[in-house]
Amino acid sequence: MRVLVTGGGGFLGSELARQLLAEDIEVLVLGRRFYPHLPAEICQVRADIRDAPAVSDAFSGCDAVFHAAAVPGIWGPASMFRAINVRGTENVINACLDNHIDKLIFTSTPSVVFAGGDMENSDESVPYPNHYLSEYARTKAEAERLVLESNGHSGLLTVALRPHLIWGAGDPHLVPRLLKRARSGRLVQVGRGHNKVDLVHVKNAARAHIQAWRALGENPAKVAGRCYFISDRQPVRLWGWVDELLKSVGLPTVRRSVPLGAAYAAGAVLEAVYGLFGIGKEPPMTRFLAQQLGTSHYFNITRAVEDFGYQLLMPPEEGFRELIRSLLDRPAG
Repeated sequence: MRVLVTGGGGFLGSELARQLLAEDIEVLVLGRRFYPHLPAEICQVRADIRDAPAVSDAFSGCDAVFHAAAVPGIWGPASMFRAINVRGTENVINACLDNHIDKLIFTSTPSVVFAGGDMENSDESVPYPNHYLSEYARTKAEAERLVLESNGHSGLLTVALRPHLIWGAGDPHLVPRLLKRARSGRLVQVGRGHNKVDLVHVKNAARAHIQAWRALGENPAKVAGRCYFISDRQPVRLWGWVDELLKSVGLPTVRRSVPLGAAYAAGAVLEAVYGLFGIGKEPPMTRFLAQQLGTSHYFNITRAVEDFGYQLLMPPEEGFRELIRSLLDRPAG
């Protein structure tokens, strides 16, 4: 069995590659550079997801593909998000078809159905919205639709997973951003602080991908062509979780707050100014970020549990203790 992971040098992709390797599966990762943190047993293929011939060559001889490569973030040129998240996904689908690969597991996001406002215990019946607050969400939604619509073409079976706010030791995105803002005194609570959100530990997100892949082989009629929310099962009160994180690493808890409406308005103004003057760096607030920080967004994962037996590999409490140990052992940055 030979599988390939696009974005295999990233946070989720690396964990996924390691878990596959632990099951004695031959693993290849595709990325734009060499990743020294990956085990030597994992074969690394250097290629750009936007280079269709290179992607097709890399997929030769593979039995399955996990497509985790994407441009994350809440700011940047629309052309960049489209080139990697949409065109890159088209290249992945075509490479699977060209190489007669019959299983494609796509890493999506709940943002594909998020247009602002609370989402409480929402399930996969929620439709795609008519408008989006970020190019990331817009392009990931388009990519997800491409993947699901390709299911059944030339024998290709596809599935899309929507893990929400991936965290854990080694996280290069969520936790570092929170700590950086807290240390600079720029971390401000948006809203009243009662909003609940889903998180998913990186080990649980990776395990869900493998479970969905297995199900594509064992019960394709039930899983193929479907999307699934993935989480740590129970939502957390976002700002309570943030305060616990800060206290655990010796930082003051969040003491300032701003109403959601004011944060949203500020985000709209900043987006307009940054766009007008072509400022490349991310604004301190955007409409999408305000909504993410000030609303509830947690999801019903019953479909994942019933369709492919999704189970937690890492209990959240244990994962949090591991995260704190890793942060206390690391120099402040």
